[in-house]
Order: sequence, then C-alpha cells, then structure tokens
Amino acid sequence: MESQQRTEHNGVTVVDHPLAALALSALRAERTPTDEFRRNLQNLAVILLAEASRGWATFPIDVETPLRSCAGAALARPVTLVPILRAGLGMVDGILRVLPDATVGHLGLYRDEATLRPVTYYSRLPKNVDEATVLLLDPMLATGQSAAAAASILKSQGAHSITFVCVVACPAGIAHLQRAHPDVPIVTAAIDPELNNVGYIVPGLGDAGDRYFGTG
Repeated sequence: MESQQRTEHNGVTVVDHPLAALALSALRAERTPTDEFRRNLQNLAVILLAEASRGWATFPIDVETPLRSCAGAALARPVTLVPILRAGLGMVDGILRVLPDATVGHLGLYRDEATLRPVTYYSRLPKNVDEATVLLLDPMLATGQSAAAAASILKSQGAHSITFVCVVACPAGIAHLQRAHPDVPIVTAAIDPELNNVGYIVPGLGDAGDRYFGTG
C-alpha cells in the first residue's frame, strides 16, 4: 500500500495519492475559480505535510480519555513554517489547521525577470528556528534559485533540519536545489518535465500567487 502513496528517489518524494491527484487537477485547471484554488491548495498542503512529517520524532505522553488513561505522543521538536512570499502563504493556513502551535516565519524573494535570479526583500524568522523542524514552503520549484536562496538564509540563522515542500517541481529546479543544499529533502505532488523560456514550469499551474490571491 505504501508504494502506491509515495515514491522516493535521491532525496525527492513524490506523493502519489488519489486525494493529492484530485487537488492537483483542480489547481492545474485554468477555469478553477479563486475560492476553489485556495481551498485545494490548502488541502493539498495538508496531504504533503503528512508525507513530510513521516519521520518526525515523538515522545510518549499520558492521555486521559473519558474512560481511562492511555499512551499518546507529542512531537519531540517544535515546527516552524517558512513560506516564500507570496505564493508560499497559500500553503500555510492548511498546515496550521493540523499544527496550530507551529511558528511561522516569512521570506520575501522575487525573481529578477532578466536574470531569473532571486532578490531578497524581506526576512522575518522565529527565534527558535535553530531548534525547530523547518518546512520551507513554495507551491513551485521552478529554476530552484529562490528555494536555494531561502535555504541559505535559513541556515545562516541556525536552521539545520529543513524540508522543502512544494506542489509541482521540475528537474532543473530539483537539480539546482540539490546542488546547493543536498541535505534538504524535497516533498512534492508532481514533477513536470520542463521550464519555458521565462522560467515557468510546463505544464505547471500558472502563477500560483496570482491565482491564490486573485490578482492574475
């Protein structure tokens, strides 16, 4: 059963699950309205979280049920979510429904349209980032430049347990991120074949930020 739900190769996990496929199909569809795009991105983020958290350590706790006490579990490390602005914000709300105690940092990076390289304009991270399990969030792993720059910023602040979570990746972006940060695993719902001449994933799903915020 597990092989039907995930495939893993060289640090990249592709979540292969019927619910992920349904949400991704809605996100790809050009005619999906903004409210449905938001709902499906949040839902898919939760499914990706389930895979990204598969190996997280827990410790035992006692839980008192209405009938008697029993064994339970709590996370051994705090969790920090770091969306890459803007589009990464669309993945936060769904994850916070599952992990309401997670702290949230923000990294603002935009892509220079001439060079396709990232430019940092904002960085605000929680103080515990060095102690936390960090999920770096961005719907698209296209050129990989922004993801690699964001991971470098996180490491400069002491983060050492980082997972990059995205909706769609492509081989070029995967290769770039892995060259820069081979210790950062990638969790995605799909790997698309190529980038177009302006650095967008094809077939992809368009500009996730514009579609999520209704600015496209």
